[in-house]
Amino acid sequence: MATDNGDSPLLGSRADLIEALSRGCKPKSEWRIGTEHEKFSFYRETLKPVPYAGDKGIRALLEGMMQSGAWEAVHDDGKLIGLKSSDGGGAISLEPGGQFELSGAPLANVHETCTETNDHLRQLRAVADPLGIGFLGLGVTPTWSLAEIPQMPKSRYAIMAPYMEKVGTLGTSMMFRSCTVQANLDFGSEADMVKKLRVSLALQPVVTALFANSPFLDGKPNGYLSFRSQIWRDTDADRTGMLPFAFEDGMSFERYVDYALDVPMYFIRRNGNYINTAGESFRAFIDGKLPQLPGETPTHADWEDHISTIFPEVRLKQFLEMRGADGGPWQEICALPALWAGLLYDQSALDAAWDMVKDWTKEERQTLRDAVPVTALKTAFRDRNVHDLAREMVDIAHAGLKARNKLNWEGADETLFLTPLQNTLKLGKTRADRLLDLYHGAWAGDIDRVYSDAAF
Repeated sequence: MATDNGDSPLLGSRADLIEALSRGCKPKSEWRIGTEHEKFSFYRETLKPVPYAGDKGIRALLEGMMQSGAWEAVHDDGKLIGLKSSDGGGAISLEPGGQFELSGAPLANVHETCTETNDHLRQLRAVADPLGIGFLGLGVTPTWSLAEIPQMPKSRYAIMAPYMEKVGTLGTSMMFRSCTVQANLDFGSEADMVKKLRVSLALQPVVTALFANSPFLDGKPNGYLSFRSQIWRDTDADRTGMLPFAFEDGMSFERYVDYALDVPMYFIRRNGNYINTAGESFRAFIDGKLPQLPGETPTHADWEDHISTIFPEVRLKQFLEMRGADGGPWQEICALPALWAGLLYDQSALDAAWDMVKDWTKEERQTLRDAVPVTALKTAFRDRNVHDLAREMVDIAHAGLKARNKLNWEGADETLFLTPLQNTLKLGKTRADRLLDLYHGAWAGDIDRVYSDAAF
């Protein structure tokens, strides 16, 4: 993690921003899969969130992970707030409420992704178990209030939280009470980026429904199957949403840059310190008119920071980030990258996915987005429902993974990672539905049972 964005090369113009995104274009032989997953940490004895400090806190957990020699420390204002792999691969970071995140390395196939994930979780359990720390695979915290959740000592969060309270009612819930799984994928050209962006934006609500796993809040059912997805509907309208402009004629890197330039800033970093620029304009920054740094223009690292604080359903950097899925159990983490690799990395599958969504209207896409947090697979769509759409989507992904023919040492291809999704479709019930069945049935309303049944 850079500590001084002033060391990064200067940006001379808006054209530099467009060029920075276009550098993401790669030949198919270099396409990779990156997977990020978050999980809640809690004390097994008390079922309370884990604070940063203390002999059995998050800092101690990070320090324990470093003992393997595979990780190097990342500091913010002298505090240990993350780890980076010694070989330049993945990273471990902390979300605002202590959610523990693995940002995986860009890997060639889902077999490698799953090996990476499993190795990480085994290493983490070896350190966490003696500390009495467990991990929960859900999209939102089921019982903790915002006041109970400790804030991690990352400087950016002290800037973001007050700003979010001004622009939406659920922004702090997003920061402190939500977890996701995210898949990052490459594109070959501007045209390839546009097609993949459109397909993934249109299908993101279907993915949200399929991965719905956040039915509890404050100790009881919250009325949603994916409350995490609902949170994003009232976080900050300036930096979230379905990006309807992406479906308009002329969509390009340039069009996305213009969108990003109009998203208000949060901060800039200089000399290891965060400078609060919340609500300021990046366009003004390019012109040397940022009030906090008059006469100074941005660096490439400033731009990278800025586009990382934009949160649409699919985010464009030098790759595409799929942001629609709730956090989930260990065995389902690899299902998300498998799904998206199947859809986007085989041309026939990508074409079939585009044929599936190309006549959906802006209003239909938005209606799906608004409805699936509540009704998930049961959401109506034309003369069908999202369950039907999800089955078609998974079938296309299955064919795409078959065509990729990436085999593990036993000769199995990547389609094996779609099994949890196929099981969900066979049952016709999301993981959230199944948790609610347990709550109203075997748990007899005892919400604490979620800390065993949904734990890693």
